[in-house]
Amino acid sequence: MQRKIRILMARLGMDAHWRGSIVVARALRDAGIEVVYVGNQMPSNIVKMAIQEDVDFIGLSSLSGNHLILAPKVIKLLQEENSGDIKVIFGGTVAPEDIPVLKKAGIAEVFGPGTPLKKIVEYISAAAPDLN
Repeated sequence: MQRKIRILMARLGMDAHWRGSIVVARALRDAGIEVVYVGNQMPSNIVKMAIQEDVDFIGLSSLSGNHLILAPKVIKLLQEENSGDIKVIFGGTVAPEDIPVLKKAGIAEVFGPGTPLKKIVEYISAAAPDLN
């Protein structure tokens, strides 16, 4: 029996937005992906919960501009915990010049405003580890 893809969804830091992350979480759930939604969290809590929940992905969201500091911190903490196999994706308002910086830091994919939900689901489904 194949297990479902699992993703932990979190908003970075004290980012006040919520609507977009809820919409994405629901789309993922409706596509059969197990979603652990934790709301606003700092990187250390995100990593602890991701390991505890045995997720395949972490979905980070931010509109406040803290992504160049906090998103790479999540990657660093995952590596320190020997959990670098958890893929981290990012969604939110990102300047185009920040995307290569995030990817160089280890973010697997970046989804900006207006990204079709189907594209996010397809990416996660294709990038999921072998779950047999």
